[in-house]
Amino acid sequence: MLFNSLTFIVFFIVVLGLHYTVSSWKTQKTVLLTASYIFYAAWNPPFVILLWISTLVDWYVAKALVREEGPGKRKGLLFISLAVNLGLLGFFKYGNFLLENFKALMDLAGIPFEAATPSIILPVGISFYTFQTLSYTLDVYFRKTDRCQSFLDFALYVTFFPQLVAGPIVRAVDFLPQCIKPRRATRDQFGWGLYFMTLGMFQKVVLADTLLSSAADKVFSHSGTALHFFDTWIGVLAFSAQIFCDFAGYSTCAIGTALCLGFILPDNFRSPYAAIGFSDFWRRWHITLSTWLRDYLYIPLGGNRRGTLRTLFNLMFTMFLGGLWHGASWTFIVWGLLHGFYLVVEHLLRQCFPDIALVKTRMGRFGLGMLTFLIVSVTWIFFRAGDFSTACLLFGSLFNFNGTQILPTLEILQVSGVVIGLLCSHWYLHEKHLEHAIQNLPAWWVVTLWSTMLIGLIVTQGGANAFIYFQF
Repeated sequence: MLFNSLTFIVFFIVVLGLHYTVSSWKTQKTVLLTASYIFYAAWNPPFVILLWISTLVDWYVAKALVREEGPGKRKGLLFISLAVNLGLLGFFKYGNFLLENFKALMDLAGIPFEAATPSIILPVGISFYTFQTLSYTLDVYFRKTDRCQSFLDFALYVTFFPQLVAGPIVRAVDFLPQCIKPRRATRDQFGWGLYFMTLGMFQKVVLADTLLSSAADKVFSHSGTALHFFDTWIGVLAFSAQIFCDFAGYSTCAIGTALCLGFILPDNFRSPYAAIGFSDFWRRWHITLSTWLRDYLYIPLGGNRRGTLRTLFNLMFTMFLGGLWHGASWTFIVWGLLHGFYLVVEHLLRQCFPDIALVKTRMGRFGLGMLTFLIVSVTWIFFRAGDFSTACLLFGSLFNFNGTQILPTLEILQVSGVVIGLLCSHWYLHEKHLEHAIQNLPAWWVVTLWSTMLIGLIVTQGGANAFIYFQF
């Protein structure tokens, strides 16, 4: 079920009505849990079973971890959780990828190997809810949080529909305390919730799907001849803006939907295209994933506590797995490794030039920010390209002044306007939270912005296109 569909609007109105008319808090939570299963089952009902497996396994593992004191048995219990959750993720998401690469290795070694390619359907959102439920088990194992005492609360934590299929990835320590007392949105929270839902839908439907997708699709689907550098850059920047508007649009909708129900979800984006450097970028982009990788992978590996070489390895390995998390393809792995390389170079530069004056001036920071944005945008080529041949063609076209021109003037103007507007808004909000910035605006400005977004949604009437991150 998509946020940008009439079906979801009807579904959400019904859920809101039940949530605020049922008096019992336990019944309210049961309604939300049932609604969450319906929300997920609307895509493919049998895959709800996977949600039940993850929920039951981590519930009983955490329960046993609290009772068990022996380190060996505790590790064994943790292994069960990791094996089940990562095993399901590995089979459904990486089964075909592993088989294809194994066949390629056998062919390289001259060993004939033929196997029927299994028809595996990727369950929507499996990467998100797997990491979410694993964070609970890991926190209980490391005694960072207490075990949840209510199975209903835990099941709702795993399956809460606003963020179930594309995040934010919520920690148990942030969500479960909200299940103790009845949650009813205040008037301000409900207003903010509706505003965030409108903003998220505007980002998705008007910006990502209507103004940006056509140029990005044309450039990334082009084959054969090299493109003109101008068209290539417009297409690359179009996708850079599109993936932000699409993914941030989903996260904003999720936060707004939850807020209407009285629940608070963490921010997932904080003006990432105004980042100054790559570590700053990952503090602002997909925050709940980057902090998950930091807390459960980078720091346990040693972080930056075991010398420079170990730190550089930890950075590369973490971003390698970050790239692999996004998709079962070598292009995603290269995308992750490139970001790991950027972090390594940045770390070494900071060690060699700790007091560099460039980052202390306004123009210097702006220049580094724009350089970061351009490098991040170019790296998106591997993320968006379906294969290495397409990626290489586009990289070769970035500075080709004699290539083919395929983009009409209208699309060039659309992309340019959105990208410039996006960069200006990110730099304006660089050190601000969106809600604080809006609160400081005159009331007529807020009404005008909201009305403009609603008119844009009505005029475009975009189709119910799936969000890009549903595939992860």
